[in-house]
Amino acid sequence: MRQGKVYYGDVLAGIIMEDEHGYSFTYDEAYLNSPQPQPVSLTLPLQREAFRSNVLFSFFDGLIPEGWMLNIAERNWKINRRDRMALLLACCRDCIGNISVVPIAEEERS
Repeated sequence: MRQGKVYYGDVLAGIIMEDEHGYSFTYDEAYLNSPQPQPVSLTLPLQREAFRSNVLFSFFDGLIPEGWMLNIAERNWKINRRDRMALLLACCRDCIGNISVVPIAEEERS
């Protein structure tokens, strides 16, 4: 199971996860209860229930670099370009825009 913290600006908005069943994204309860929470994407509106998908959500897939930047990530980190979750976790800490994804280390999950 691989997970990442999804930030809206510098505020934790939710968790994206990949497991044997596919992908899920869940908004953080504190984020939902904050004064003016914003959805991370129009395709992922604010809700308490987890979003689930067999493939990486198109919004998150769109954050992954393309072209020469993807080639650099693939070569330097030895990530298969079809492993979208690995690319998301490796490349999207400092994306263009207001969303960032930070991997959750094994120690943090325990």
